[in-house]
Amino acid sequence: MSKSLVSAALRGEAGVSAASRERIAAAADRLGYRANGWAQRLVSGRSGLVGVLLTDLHNEYHTDIVNGIEDAAHEAGFGVILSHGRRDRSLLLDRLQGLIDLGVDAVIAVTGHLDADALEAAAARVPLVVVGRPESVPDGAGWVRNNDEEGARLAVAHLLSLGHERIAFVHGSVRPASRARRDAYRSLVMEPREFSGAAAFLASGTGLTAVFATNDRLGAQLLADAADRGMRVPDDLAVVGYDNTELSRLVRPALTSVDQPRGAMGTAAMAQALALVGSGSAEHLIVAPTLVVRGSSVRAAPLD
Repeated sequence: MSKSLVSAALRGEAGVSAASRERIAAAADRLGYRANGWAQRLVSGRSGLVGVLLTDLHNEYHTDIVNGIEDAAHEAGFGVILSHGRRDRSLLLDRLQGLIDLGVDAVIAVTGHLDADALEAAAARVPLVVVGRPESVPDGAGWVRNNDEEGARLAVAHLLSLGHERIAFVHGSVRPASRARRDAYRSLVMEPREFSGAAAFLASGTGLTAVFATNDRLGAQLLADAADRGMRVPDDLAVVGYDNTELSRLVRPALTSVDQPRGAMGTAAMAQALALVGSGSAEHLIVAPTLVVRGSSVRAAPLD
């Protein structure tokens, strides 16, 4: 048989008789033949891969977004390469360069820790989509983020509706997303009090009755530290977190949290990456958060 006929049969193309296809498949099995995917991609001029750069592999916010990316990539026939920056900016830059050097068709950066120059340089070399809230995003890049201001308003309005007047804001960074949530908190609270970390808040002894934490890990830390101090949640202290990760459902009392539709954000990011690979235009998508009420703010709140 000719090389072209064998090639067409192994690629599943039409124009090959059933008998010939069966003989070729049997011979390939007997020889242990496997197609060279890299060689096929070189011919097409594409790798069939999307690089995903994460700030923190241990944070469920990032891994849930990756699940959405991977599901959408699989549906589109793309593979995914993950790279982890470990919350280190220089390492993030190195990993980003490594993904581009591998020849991926697009990069999805799930991080707010890269500056404008780094993102601009990356977008000039490869289709780029950013998930999160860095200081700025290049004009040619796609962008998917949560409405941080609205999420914070939901959290603080919930605490105010319960009669809390002395509400603290606890953050773990001064990144743009955290600043946006802080600003929304300030706009609603008469006497704002802000703390860096759970320990600083609990050591303050200010008599504050409620706290809005910028993520679930901080919220869970507040619950643990409050329990160590003999404080009753939500009677002595009401706590609201952010992200609605699995952790918020596992702690006790379960943590009231602002939900970001992380899987949908990952799916949307992959859709934007595919559009850019196909010479489409970049989009900026802001998704709406919702509040999930649990026992850390309302006694006997239903578990989900």
